[in-house]
Amino acid sequence: MPSITHPDLEAYFQRIGFTGDPLPTLAVLRDIQWRHALTIPWEDLNVLLRWPVLLDLAALTQKLVYDRRGGYCFEQNTLLKAVLEAIGFEVIGLQARVLWMLPEGALPARTHMALQVLVDGDAYLVDVGFGSVTQTGPLRLETDSVQSTPHEPFRLVPAGEEYIVQALLGGIWQPLYRLSLDPCYPSDYEIANYYVATHPRSRFHNLLHVTRPTPEGRHTLTGPVYTIHTLAGGTERRQAESVHELRGLLTDVFSIQLPETPELAPMLERVIAGEIS
Repeated sequence: MPSITHPDLEAYFQRIGFTGDPLPTLAVLRDIQWRHALTIPWEDLNVLLRWPVLLDLAALTQKLVYDRRGGYCFEQNTLLKAVLEAIGFEVIGLQARVLWMLPEGALPARTHMALQVLVDGDAYLVDVGFGSVTQTGPLRLETDSVQSTPHEPFRLVPAGEEYIVQALLGGIWQPLYRLSLDPCYPSDYEIANYYVATHPRSRFHNLLHVTRPTPEGRHTLTGPVYTIHTLAGGTERRQAESVHELRGLLTDVFSIQLPETPELAPMLERVIAGEIS
């Protein structure tokens, strides 16, 4: 695969359905983040197939844009960073400690990528890679307000020189991650990405997880269990009973163009059998 240094903006815009003028404005940032989040699903199929998760721009463009796949935080936000910089935004890569579903007081390693985007002198948190609670709109990097998005309200709580990013879910403020504003670089992400993709104790190493927000709510596939959370607060849940049904969910609900590879069917069979939770 040839090395590329600039994203294919035309193909990316077509992929997410962006038709506006690509200017470094807050309105454009909101539109691109919204469309990206709704179009490019969060998924970890490469990890389960034991394929490498590559973070160079050529590989990301091939997978997420041309091949109409999805990816997780390092893939999603690395691609978005390149796109925003090509448009003219000033973007700083950040890292965070994921607190979602962990006991209070937990302090895991920094294994999540997010972005700081500057617009007219103001700093915004932009993140299209947090799975089940991916932000669908930029958040001001400030701690004095509840911030609305097209989906859940968010807030940033100070924690020393860092922020705890929280979402209001079911009437309860849930911590998502502890965000550092120290700039990060590709070498930082390569190390964290290698752990997430390959370490036997990584939560993604034996977990099928696919998510995609829609204007009406959020769709999540965890193992064979398919869940719909609506913005009105309702939840529907059912379990896929066959590989055929699981493939249908991945293609029809999550809009993933599945790779034509002999490794796919056995992996999906393990999901249905409960060997991949």
